Amino acid sequence: MLIITGHYRVDPEGRDAYIAAFADLQRRARQAPGCLDVAITADSLDPSRVNNLERWESHEAMESFRAVANPPHLDEEMHDVQVRLYTVTDERDPFD
Repeated sequence: MLIITGHYRVDPEGRDAYIAAFADLQRRARQAPGCLDVAITADSLDPSRVNNLERWESHEAMESFRAVANPPHLDEEMHDVQVRLYTVTDERDPFD
């Protein structure tokens, strides 16, 4: 499994429109083979922060979707990008 997670910053005045522009991409990604989850969301404390989370069954599944993703082309510039890709070899319920 791959997990891509982290955050970045955009202009606070345009953040909500920026996130809304990704709604269609999120819907399509969640329906793509091998996608376990995708979320691009507003941070509840920082008006400039955008949180990013993706979970994929495999690198191949992620790359297959990205080849046809057609992300929105926005003028909004990302700053302080803190997004990383993690390869997961084990998973379990964190509440057990």
